[in-house]
Amino acid sequence: MDTTAPTGLRELKKQETRQLISDQATRLFIAQGFEQTTIAEIAAAARVAKKTVTNYFARKEDLALDHQQEFVASLADAVASRRTGESALTALRRNFEAAVEAQDPVAGFAGPDFTRMIADSPTLTVCLRTLHDQREQALAATLAETVGERPDHITVSTAAALLGAVHRTLFQRIQALTLTGQSNDAIAATIAKEAGQAFDLLEPALGSYAVA
Repeated sequence: MDTTAPTGLRELKKQETRQLISDQATRLFIAQGFEQTTIAEIAAAARVAKKTVTNYFARKEDLALDHQQEFVASLADAVASRRTGESALTALRRNFEAAVEAQDPVAGFAGPDFTRMIADSPTLTVCLRTLHDQREQALAATLAETVGERPDHITVSTAAALLGAVHRTLFQRIQALTLTGQSNDAIAATIAKEAGQAFDLLEPALGSYAVA
């Protein structure tokens, strides 16, 4: 008798195990702090071996920031999928407005407990800063492909830096407002207005840049 689980069931089991480990890690990080929580404690809470935890998550930071690839690719993907006649700035603005309306965690709407966990951890603060840098680099690569230049071309790198800076500033603003105790609805209302002002500043320089 063949007792091997079908590929679909094996993959589902892996996803369930990964999610279980992630959920238990987040619970412990929030309860006792990221720096103070050990891999052994996470493994015990998830009822798996320590090696299982590290097989799914190479670094402890990966347990806390579980959407890194989506975050890093978010700006580049918005530009790559822009509509005909739409500039990179317009596409990014539209994408951010949609993220605010949806109160997307990738845009910064992570809730007070999770946001406080990051703010209180030097390790996660540095990791998040690195992710912002990587997101800007990914955006530069996509812009370069769009306009037929190298990613390190001064125009491309400057455009990516400006666009990345607006998103970084708005992300940090969402975090700051979250830590004051405001609800996501109140924060979204504030950010929707402030984002318009921030993106407007870039219109003179980038309003017609990288048009599809």
